[in-house]
Amino acid sequence: MSTDDARSRHKGLRGMLHRLTATDSELESEELRRDTELAGCVCADTVHRGDLVNVSGRLRTVVYTPRTNLPTLEADLYDGTDLITLVFLGRRHINGIEPGRGLNVRGRVAVRDGRKVIYNPYYELEAAA
Repeated sequence: MSTDDARSRHKGLRGMLHRLTATDSELESEELRRDTELAGCVCADTVHRGDLVNVSGRLRTVVYTPRTNLPTLEADLYDGTDLITLVFLGRRHINGIEPGRGLNVRGRVAVRDGRKVIYNPYYELEAAA
């Protein structure tokens, strides 16, 4: 057996052991990070206020927040590294924007109450699983 074959086998065993011992959330985070890279998007943990970004991830929560003057739909997008809150002003519901749905978004990052936010992002829904 060559050294390259031994390394590949060791990597394969280490990867299998990791998949067997990792938590579901760790495996989900790794999958989302891989999907982000494949989509050519940036990781949410690297973005800063004012950046114009393309981010890909999965919606964790979607909440309608009634405001006094303006209804707001808020959704937390998780890409395996960090959350970005998407805020759709003037909307109560958007078809396809639901927890668990994959999404690619583009917009400018703001910070509200210490959290990363994108207001009225351009978005593309990924095919439902």
